[in-house]
Amino acid sequence: MNLKDLPACPVETTLTMLGNRWKYLIIRELLKGTMRFGELKKSVGKISQKVLTYNLREMEEDGILERKVFSEVPPRVEYTLTDIGYSLAAVLNPMAEWGAAYKEYLKLLEKRK
Repeated sequence: MNLKDLPACPVETTLTMLGNRWKYLIIRELLKGTMRFGELKKSVGKISQKVLTYNLREMEEDGILERKVFSEVPPRVEYTLTDIGYSLAAVLNPMAEWGAAYKEYLKLLEKRK
């Protein structure tokens, strides 16, 4: 992604960079630390190998994560958030708080019925 390709609005920029739910879930997992491909696939949930690979490549190109390949047999690949990737915790943590609060809100509504 180039600076000239990004929207003027910062909110729209963030949404553009994290365009789909899979990227949020990948970041959520990588905030815990470096992970291998198989670990990510298991922890993210119902994501296909193709979709996970595509998103990881996009995020690497955008500078959100780093991919490290070890020359071993079988090959080992690890993914780690970059500093700018780790800074997304400031976005995801409030989202998690809001999601939890919303669930509590829905529970209260159900009790009132």
